[in-house]
Amino acid sequence: MSYTHTVTLPLDWQEAVQRTRDALADQGFGILSEINVRATFEAKLGADAAAAVGDYVILGACNPALASRALAADPEIGALLPCNVVVRRGTSDVVTTISAIDPQTMVQLSNSAAVQDVANDADTRLRKALASLTG
Repeated sequence: MSYTHTVTLPLDWQEAVQRTRDALADQGFGILSEINVRATFEAKLGADAAAAVGDYVILGACNPALASRALAADPEIGALLPCNVVVRRGTSDVVTTISAIDPQTMVQLSNSAAVQDVANDADTRLRKALASLTG
C-alpha cells in the first residue's frame, strides 16, 4: 500500500507551494507547522546536503473539525497528526512534486470506527486538494 497521494506539476517552486497552501485551505485545512528541509539541512549539515535535497518543505496541515473528531475517538491518534504534505523540487528538476499522507495509513493503527470515518473524510479532502492543483 502506498502511504501518500502524489501529483507532479510543471510549476515553479514558489507557485507550487502557494497553490498547495490555497488548495488545502479550500478543503478546510490550515497549516500548523512548516519545515523547510533545505534550510535545516543547510544549517545543520552544510550546503552539499541542502543541494542534494533541493527545495523541500513539509506542511503540517490540520482541519480542526476532523482533528477534534479523531482525538475524541482515539487520543493516541495525535501522534499521527497533523497530516503532512510535502512540496519538493530537485535542483535540476523541471517539475514540482506534491505528496500528501494517505489518511488510511492512520486507520491501520487504530481499530476505531470513528477514526475510520475521519480518515475517509480527510482522504476525500486531501485528494480534492491535490486534484485541484492539476486542473
